Amino acid sequence: MTDQDLVKRYNYDSFIPEKFMPWMRFDKSPTLGEIAPDFPLWTLDEQETSLSAVRKEHVYTVVEFGSFT
Repeated sequence: MTDQDLVKRYNYDSFIPEKFMPWMRFDKSPTLGEIAPDFPLWTLDEQETSLSAVRKEHVYTVVEFGSFT
């Protein structure tokens, strides 16, 4: 699946369970105290980094996920 395909699937046109439930995979989330897997992140000035790089620089890290629906 390409990035564009992923964005198209994620950016659904109506907020109904059939469209958002496939994204609700909380059972796949790390448990409390478990380190989250590494993944790419972008800063507000569009610089690419990664979760592991941010963790190395800071004692606490908060990653906010939002919707562009």
